[in-house]
Amino acid sequence: MGYEDLPILQYLRIAVDILLVWYVIYKLIMVARGTKAVQLLKGITVIIVVRMLSHYFGLSTLQWLMDQAITWGFLAIIIIFQPELRRALEQLGRGRFFSRSGQPGEDDPEIIVESIVKATDYMAKRRIGALMSIEKETGMSDYIETGIALNSRISSELLINLFIPNTPLHDGAVIIQKNQVAAAACYLPLSESPFISKELGTRHRAALGISEVTDSLTIIVSEETGSVSAARNSELHRNLNQDELREILQKELHSATKTVSSNRWHWRGKKDG
Repeated sequence: MGYEDLPILQYLRIAVDILLVWYVIYKLIMVARGTKAVQLLKGITVIIVVRMLSHYFGLSTLQWLMDQAITWGFLAIIIIFQPELRRALEQLGRGRFFSRSGQPGEDDPEIIVESIVKATDYMAKRRIGALMSIEKETGMSDYIETGIALNSRISSELLINLFIPNTPLHDGAVIIQKNQVAAAACYLPLSESPFISKELGTRHRAALGISEVTDSLTIIVSEETGSVSAARNSELHRNLNQDELREILQKELHSATKTVSSNRWHWRGKKDG
């Protein structure tokens, strides 16, 4: 019996089956998109490509190694992607897995830059400690979940009020995601580097810690000195003035808006004095 003998209902069943599978895969990608799993998926893709090339060129030892990685990969995926799988199951239980994800409104990057610079300058002059982390390509959803969700438009007034001492949300980090203040009072991992100056406190260690595991840009205002610092790629640049901070933010936010992932980040801050 050929395909022409299949009833129309059979064709519809096959089509619905394929569409449902693709939709589930799409939703899983959406769940993983805001996490570190994206980088791990890139690594898995590299392993698969290397396996195909080793087979094509007859590299038996490399092919055996890739076969072992793929054979045990299923168990490794369950262990590595445990937070993402948990999040997907939670969304499924809340009925949000199949709901349409709303996209936040896009603000002008210049407005966002000026809001952050204005808030930072205000807090620096008054020695109000602050920690603001801006998400880039590597998702920060795991850290957003440790804080209080806000999903608010960025403004200097909002940022200042979040860090006013003795307020409920002043302790912890503010995470900016998709041009919104996603959450406040978030916990960031502390750096274990032995090369960090002893004069730096928890905020600076947290800024360096998150820069070691993500590609985020983190702004720090020191409560003791009022100095402004920025951390990215495990590097801390201190004693930044308004113009230097504005230049950094403009480069970062404009590159994120244009989604140029290969754009390298070049800037120079003042050396420790």
